[in-house]
Amino acid sequence: MAKVTKNSIINNVIERDINCAPVFFEMGMFCIGCPSAAGESIEQACMVHGIDADELVDRLNEYFGE
Repeated sequence: MAKVTKNSIINNVIERDINCAPVFFEMGMFCIGCPSAAGESIEQACMVHGIDADELVDRLNEYFGE
């Protein structure tokens, strides 16, 4: 599988494995089911929510074993 990057679309990451949702929640991103998530990159969403995109990407790749 491809590594998660800041350019990854949130919805695509969630569709890869719905069980990664807690990683988003732990970072304070609870909007993964909103319509914006379908076309918004991790970096874009993190900017809006004041979340460190690099940390979220690192945690997601750790979850996926990348």
